[in-house]
Amino acid sequence: MSLPDYQSFMTPLLQCLANGKTVKLKEIEANVYQSLSLSAEQLKLRIPSGKQTYAYHRLGWAKTYLVQAGLIEQPKRAFCKITHKGLAAIQTGEQINNQYLNQYPEFLDFKTRTKDTNNSLDENTTSLVNSNSQKTPEELIEAAVDTLNTNLSDEVLQAVLSASPTFFENLVVDLMLAMGYGGSRKDAGQATQYTQDGGIDGVIKEDKLGLEMIYLQAKRYTNKTVGRPDIQAFAGALDMHRAKKGVFITTSSFSKDALEYVGLIDKRIVLVDGKQLTELMLTHNLGVSTKQVFEVKALDSDYFIED
Repeated sequence: MSLPDYQSFMTPLLQCLANGKTVKLKEIEANVYQSLSLSAEQLKLRIPSGKQTYAYHRLGWAKTYLVQAGLIEQPKRAFCKITHKGLAAIQTGEQINNQYLNQYPEFLDFKTRTKDTNNSLDENTTSLVNSNSQKTPEELIEAAVDTLNTNLSDEVLQAVLSASPTFFENLVVDLMLAMGYGGSRKDAGQATQYTQDGGIDGVIKEDKLGLEMIYLQAKRYTNKTVGRPDIQAFAGALDMHRAKKGVFITTSSFSKDALEYVGLIDKRIVLVDGKQLTELMLTHNLGVSTKQVFEVKALDSDYFIED
């Protein structure tokens, strides 16, 4: 079940502050959620970073926008209180959202404010607080990053498919090393001979001491789905090496039978398809480089505590 956007939190937040008391947001969040009839499942949803629930994240941004419009004030650190304008807004009976807040000069200033008042925001920046936006600025940033990473994943997969089979086998070993297995390529991982691999494309130590080995199989397919027979053959190759653990990586996908088969055998075989492969490559910076870094600052409340 989807969660209401942050603008939906504005009216119930003002209503919960209508008694005029100065309170912490945490003290009234449950009342706001109750007003919105949020379910237990909705309240468990967390933003990608995992640091906050989506509900509290959106409640916080609703408060931020109401503060910028002058409907809520923050008389002291971490506390908030409704203003006369906020009380008047409730009495209108209208739904409070970004469109409603556009009537306040303070909010319009917030939408267009820059360090250099002579330079206007470009269209993309302004959209972060656009009246029609249903996501918070942080959610919009995360969505943009997801889009960029999805496009990059497609580019990475195409590059892998364009490479030679030998390159792909070495890439698989490099990926395992990047994930922390075995230490260095010299003493931990190796790709087997291309023509005489016996169903094994790579071997890597599970740890730096090499107490156990992990055997790798790499299939660079474009359209072919890896089926159960391929996994059975890999399991047989593991038997030849008296191995119990293996990783089968492909640029395509696995059939339902293949996925079910690995759950039936006593060996531990992990299947990694093309989508997971590119995600792991991006996560561990294999075949990609950082183009640009953006920092999102937050208030350091501890700094402002006076002895």
